[in-house]
Amino acid sequence: MIPMIKADGKSELELIAALKQRSGEVDQKVTAAVSDILEKVKAGGDEAVRDYTIRFDGKAPDTLEVPKEQIEESLTQCDAQFVDALKKAAVNIQDFHARQKQQSWLTTKEDGTILGQRIRGLKRVGIYVPGGTAAYPSSVLMNAIPAKIAGVEEIVMVTPPGKDGKPNPTIMAAAAVAGVDRVFLVGGAQAVAALAYGTQSIPKVDKIVGPGNIYVATAKRLLYGVVDIDMIAGPSEILIVADGTANPAYVAADLMSQAEHDTLASAILLTTSNRLAQETLLELAKQCKKLSRKDIIERSLQDYGTIIVCRSMDEAVEFANLLAPEHLEMCVENPMEYVGRMDNAGSVFLGHYSPEPLGDYFAGPNHVLPTSGTARFFSPLSVDSFVKKSSFIYYTREALERDYPDIVCLAEAEGLTAHAQSIRVRFEK
Repeated sequence: MIPMIKADGKSELELIAALKQRSGEVDQKVTAAVSDILEKVKAGGDEAVRDYTIRFDGKAPDTLEVPKEQIEESLTQCDAQFVDALKKAAVNIQDFHARQKQQSWLTTKEDGTILGQRIRGLKRVGIYVPGGTAAYPSSVLMNAIPAKIAGVEEIVMVTPPGKDGKPNPTIMAAAAVAGVDRVFLVGGAQAVAALAYGTQSIPKVDKIVGPGNIYVATAKRLLYGVVDIDMIAGPSEILIVADGTANPAYVAADLMSQAEHDTLASAILLTTSNRLAQETLLELAKQCKKLSRKDIIERSLQDYGTIIVCRSMDEAVEFANLLAPEHLEMCVENPMEYVGRMDNAGSVFLGHYSPEPLGDYFAGPNHVLPTSGTARFFSPLSVDSFVKKSSFIYYTREALERDYPDIVCLAEAEGLTAHAQSIRVRFEK
């Protein structure tokens, strides 16, 4: 069901290379199809959006925008326990992200120089939310709440309509809880294009965030520069580092929690315990039989899952940093010992009672995370993702006169004489 190998310094590197190749390939046919959609929406606006909605989703809604009262009514239409859970999760997400907010600042010097930085939220942000069988109301919270905290003036959400042309009520409930300002029933690459270019009904945004299929991801990649984006998300990943104190039933369940996302998802266990490795194999076979996405899990584990028996915890830590996984679980006796050593991971889950789904839904940290090894240089979605920063400078005549010879020297060294003259002219007699 899942390959098991012993660490030898070579097999692990081959595994990393295979995983990166899995997510790094660009489908030229998809790119061509998406490029055509982007051009048609740019030229045709609402009409093109409606045509693609009928083509891909079966039925276009009567109006693209969901009325505000319908969004609010969804809170009474959904299961009360679900709505209560959404609200509790929102409180945790709000509390965590509120601590990320930065303030504008300035500093003054004795010569009258004033330097500073102004930080403010983006004017308008678009959130893409999948619909249908892949509806994730938790993603609405994770994307909209940090944007609200950042001070974004308007949050516009797009999500595909159902086959009946109506919105998914759980997605609408999450939008109400998160404080989304406007919702439009459109999905796919055409929704991303509408947000990037604007149409008669859908306003143009400054940044697009949120998960989607390969067409959505390709549209975001092609439109980067027209608008900002959060990241290009690859297949989901979990890496579990476990010692002999880990419970194989827990470890197996956690591996499958990510394997069920997609046949391309990656679930890897690193352990120093051969016993744990063997018992986890048995638990995977036992637990998988009872799960609704059994076929996806089995394919994912077989193709992109691995159990690696390491010679030491140091070796496991080194491999974890090389892989730079989206989710990293430290199922070890003293997990806090490793916090300062896990340098490359989207989100780290510490101990035997911090499973990955805790982060997906409830604890507070964001679940929009870098994948495919990009945790080496990318960070999770945060309040910082929704702000822009400008620096400002004020010099007095005396301060500029003091520094002007150095500025002129640097400008002339670069051959930019007009730069030098811009300084020099202020002190010519």
